[in-house]
Amino acid sequence: MTTQFWADADRHLVRYLGAGTFTREIIAGASGSFLHTEDGRKILDFTSGQMSAILGHSHPEIVATVQRQVASLDHLFSGMLTRPVVDLARKLAETQPLEKALLLTTGAESNEAALRLAKLVTGKHEIVSFARSWHGMTQAAASATYSAGRKGYGPAAPGNFAIPVPAGPDWQAQLDLAFDLIDAQSVGSLAACIIEPILSSGGVIDLPLGYLEALKAKCRHRGMLLILDEAQTGLCRTGTWYAFQRDNVVPDILTLSKTLGAGLPLAAVLTTPEIEQEAHDRGFLFLTTHVSDPLVAAVGNTVIDVLTRDHLDERATKLGATLRAGLDAIAARHQAVGDIRGRGLLAGLELTAPPGRSADELGALVTQRCLALGLHMNIVQLPGMGGVFRIAPPLTVTEKELALGLEILDEALGDASSHLGL
Repeated sequence: MTTQFWADADRHLVRYLGAGTFTREIIAGASGSFLHTEDGRKILDFTSGQMSAILGHSHPEIVATVQRQVASLDHLFSGMLTRPVVDLARKLAETQPLEKALLLTTGAESNEAALRLAKLVTGKHEIVSFARSWHGMTQAAASATYSAGRKGYGPAAPGNFAIPVPAGPDWQAQLDLAFDLIDAQSVGSLAACIIEPILSSGGVIDLPLGYLEALKAKCRHRGMLLILDEAQTGLCRTGTWYAFQRDNVVPDILTLSKTLGAGLPLAAVLTTPEIEQEAHDRGFLFLTTHVSDPLVAAVGNTVIDVLTRDHLDERATKLGATLRAGLDAIAARHQAVGDIRGRGLLAGLELTAPPGRSADELGALVTQRCLALGLHMNIVQLPGMGGVFRIAPPLTVTEKELALGLEILDEALGDASSHLGL
């Protein structure tokens, strides 16, 4: 049966992972921090599914919410409202300063809506984002994405510009030069800058303190809106409810997805009453089949309730320190570990390889060995930047599970390094 499964998969599925391949495990279920395969193996999930399952898999309160809501009301005409939708909009407003919410499904969709909103309100069309950004695979989001997927698909949306990710202590000079170049290329229609406060697919790169404030000033000077994409950093993962709160900088528009639905398709665009009013006056249209769906909105309410009740922001800070200490200890034992970075329960472990060897090659070996030992790790493999593990276990992970994951990673790094003769 397993042979037939993979024969059917190879024959019938479109391969959508770029140069990557499907993990050769048949997942039959998941609970808490673990995946369960058909052949009875338990795999510790250090990536929270697709960086989304912040409450772990099959959280009992999420399961109960889905069962209750789907039995009464799951989907409606897009112009109708339900209590779960309005409740979630209010709860989101209580967690940060932006009061207006649009509830959607995916991160790409929320970024499409945010960019469309910014273009309408400003009357402009040019968009600035980081050269290692990832904002989604639909048109406007993909046009603002530079880390992958740009070649071979025809022209991107006009007016998209990239700026470098800050590196080193002279980030202000880098930012000044970047916007000098933007100004030289712009046709005078700069609408918005969209960035991740911690670049995830770009290598788990945290912005230096002061950068967001300086970037917002650049935007204000040009009449641009600042959009923050917190698909992966929002809702307590970094130790604060939102990553931007560390910097005391409020964006004009905030996009959420992944963590908001805890694994279900739920996303949101948050903005100010003033921007929403201007958009409404100009006839803002973003009508989708699943806008304001009650089923996932009910799940979002449960997610926020659990995060609040269980103080998971504080837990992410505490367990993040435990994770960081463990990773630092691993780095001290393995020359292949070049850098550790991140915040809270979002960590990046960057691999380096000696001359003649590839960090991507080493990363692939470590990933394979981790999986064989019972740990799922997600590695970024983008040209020119080496292998960076994105470590993002559920916020409900236990200290014992963290210790197990670190133990497996330590062993896998040793095995892979020995295999390459490092």
